[in-house]
Amino acid sequence: MKKLLFVCTGNTCRSPMARAIAANMFVGSGCEFMSAGVRAADGDLASLGARDAVSQIGLDLSGHRAQALTHELANESTLILTMTKAHRDAVCERFPDIADKVHLISEYAGKSGDVLDPFGQNTQVYASCRDLLEVYINEIIAALKST
Repeated sequence: MKKLLFVCTGNTCRSPMARAIAANMFVGSGCEFMSAGVRAADGDLASLGARDAVSQIGLDLSGHRAQALTHELANESTLILTMTKAHRDAVCERFPDIADKVHLISEYAGKSGDVLDPFGQNTQVYASCRDLLEVYINEIIAALKST
């Protein structure tokens, strides 16, 4: 079973939205989807903006609790997708032994650029982030299914 880990900063916005989107889009894909943050405080709730953004597409983050990225979590993952180059660099620096499976989500989807943090911004910014994640995840899962 493939285990995909989405990583952002606090594990309260981007990576939980990505995990929820991926899990919903690819039920029965044989993949497990997880999320974590490079500077997460274990137990934090998903941000209100992230909860609202995914609820607009029928998903629920009310049960999400943030978790810090650990070596164990990184090691058990098949693929680690980060939201920014800075996240990718931080993960690779912290855990050089797993650097070969750490990728920027946009680049893995055949695009470029960082997925910017919507934290504290308006509903439209969260919705735009969610929509961008949907595009990337759709590309990524399609590619994984063909391998």
